[in-house]
Amino acid sequence: MESWRVIATALLGVAGLVLVLLTMAKVRDRTGRSGTVAISGAVSFTGLALLCVLTVTVLPAGVVWGAVIVVGVVTSALLLVG
Repeated sequence: MESWRVIATALLGVAGLVLVLLTMAKVRDRTGRSGTVAISGAVSFTGLALLCVLTVTVLPAGVVWGAVIVVGVVTSALLLVG
């Protein structure tokens, strides 16, 4: 396995976990229901896990680094706004 795949997956995982927690907090603020928060957390975590598995295995370098940049920018923006 190439080292750039491991580094990209680690970066994606860290930023993605923060994004999952931010998503759950936003849903909690808007709805106030724990069931909805749990569903949104499960869906976003599953999407993140799928993206990480694809990053480690099959996606080309341009797509991987594009995803890392997009997730990092979105996480940074949400942290700055909220």
